[in-house]
Amino acid sequence: MGPLVDALLRELDGYVAGQTLEVETIFVGGGTPTMLPPEELGRLLDRLRALARPGAELEFTVEANPATVTPEIAKVLVSAGVNRVSIGAQSFDVAELAVLERGHRPVQVAETVAVCREAGLGCVNLDLIFAIPGQTLESWLASLEQAIGLQPEHLSCYSLTFEPGTRLYDQLQAGKVTRVDQDLDAAMYERTIDTLSDAGYVHYEISNFSRPGYRCRHNLVYWHNEPYLGIGPSAAGLVDGARYKNVAEVAGYTEAVLAGRGPRVEEERRSIEQRARETAMLELRLIEGIDRRRFERRYGQDPVDFFSEAVRRHCETGLLEVTDQRVRLTRAGLLLADTVVADFL
Repeated sequence: MGPLVDALLRELDGYVAGQTLEVETIFVGGGTPTMLPPEELGRLLDRLRALARPGAELEFTVEANPATVTPEIAKVLVSAGVNRVSIGAQSFDVAELAVLERGHRPVQVAETVAVCREAGLGCVNLDLIFAIPGQTLESWLASLEQAIGLQPEHLSCYSLTFEPGTRLYDQLQAGKVTRVDQDLDAAMYERTIDTLSDAGYVHYEISNFSRPGYRCRHNLVYWHNEPYLGIGPSAAGLVDGARYKNVAEVAGYTEAVLAGRGPRVEEERRSIEQRARETAMLELRLIEGIDRRRFERRYGQDPVDFFSEAVRRHCETGLLEVTDQRVRLTRAGLLLADTVVADFL
């Protein structure tokens, strides 16, 4: 793992050389960084922590799979200034975890949360997935209740997507698994909203819920389409108006960076119109929707006028609502967000 960390730090140093970054959020994930040896993980996190703006209330998140956060790893996280851990629980049902090919046992989620708490990590997120093949409404609600019982500050609840190139997608194509019925998928989502609201969580993004004061600031950067720096294999970023993506394979990434070559395999500069449409698409994911005044300051036009036909059509169908301040999805619109968003793009 040493060469990978060497490459990550070299790519990072290439970005920060000669300039001052005012970093306020850091998110280490897209894999399982807690599987790194403690000394390598600490080397990476310490370097990232040094980028923080002096005096900033840094939000520093690390992703982890259950059972990968030992007391030693938790100590490394705390020592480096990490204050938020995102744990990939996914489900508390053994059969559902098997469908997802997750190697942990449900009890290990609680054990991992306990280790994090004991080390002093003050914010825990749990990732959960619903609409898993074979899942019932009852089994989903049971997982949700077990997650709530662990008292996380944040919950991310995603409807399962079948991504091309994954084993689960291949199984779907081969008829070995079946998608959950759309009505059941919708029922699971609506019950999620109501259950978490009753438990004191604020629904602030289509799939994200938090205790008051614990919204994920890092993800809000994405949803407001603001600049962010991405480093590492398969990392994406938005810097100086250019959206880019790095080579996906770890070996290819490491070799390229350590050989002095750039790791980017895609790069695109968007026109103002493209950026405006992309921003609207992302901000519609937020429960508060698009701030009309903020959008107009950024792009020179009220979104109600910019997207007049899409706004009119979806207001008539009850999927959108417009106030003096905002354009946002209705409760019904949340269930059909992809359909609405497509018209804004």
